[in-house]
Amino acid sequence: MTFDKEKSRRLVGLFLFVVVLYNYPILSLFNISNRISGIPVLYLYLFFVWILSIILVVVINRYPRDNKFPDIRD
Repeated sequence: MTFDKEKSRRLVGLFLFVVVLYNYPILSLFNISNRISGIPVLYLYLFFVWILSIILVVVINRYPRDNKFPDIRD
């Protein structure tokens, strides 16, 4: 598999993962009246998922995996 295809598959997987994290059942877990340092828990969760998704996109795009398989063709 070429690096571009592998990177595309990872980005699609990351997109689907973030969609699940932003979906209703997960969001409803954090929609509570508690606050951390005066900030609602839901806002902290949304910000954390947003920052995490940006960091993972950067990691996927910047650092390729070095899966070099030996060439067995003789």
